[in-house]
Amino acid sequence: MTETDAPKTGFKPDDKSDSTHEKRGFPVLVLLPLVVFMALAGLFMFQLLLGNDPQKIPSALIDKPAPEFSLAAVEGIARNGTPIPGFSREDLLGKVSVVNVFASWCGPCRDEHPLLEDLARVDGIQLLGINYKDKPENARRFLGSLGNPYDRIGADDAGRTAIEWGVYGVPETFVIDKQGTIRYKFIGPLSPASYQEVFLPELSKIIAANR
Repeated sequence: MTETDAPKTGFKPDDKSDSTHEKRGFPVLVLLPLVVFMALAGLFMFQLLLGNDPQKIPSALIDKPAPEFSLAAVEGIARNGTPIPGFSREDLLGKVSVVNVFASWCGPCRDEHPLLEDLARVDGIQLLGINYKDKPENARRFLGSLGNPYDRIGADDAGRTAIEWGVYGVPETFVIDKQGTIRYKFIGPLSPASYQEVFLPELSKIIAANR
């Protein structure tokens, strides 16, 4: 049999097996939450630069179940000698919850803090805090000087939970019903006017609907 008569298999000695040298694509889905967060943050800044009310920015999570998450406690924060626990989605069930995203390095968080102290005295709710990209010692100093209004505080060291909640920036405040569904979101710091005229009326409606 001549060389030209040999069967053609399509195989060459230099061919590389697809099974051993298959190109692996970059895991794009891993970056999807970050991409969404950056898009929302860009929209938030665009609205602010235009002078628009950030409360008009839509949130895809309104009337949707709160994301699955579990946050450890912020180390060293206690009340009357009892450590303040972290929390997870399960802790949102059975009671109207107000979740406030804050950080010690956030100036507007300091400005709204007296209103959170007042909010903690509202009947029928639990006030929970997500400590965003903060150091435990800084969070301890922050709450030590201003007071701790939170029943539970979760440490979101990497900011991953905030991304899943669709947070544009700190502070932000969510209201969650007894079933764990997000019913309202306030973007930015509460002021005395917005607290009395906007936030508390919305909260009262949600409390009434969950009695």
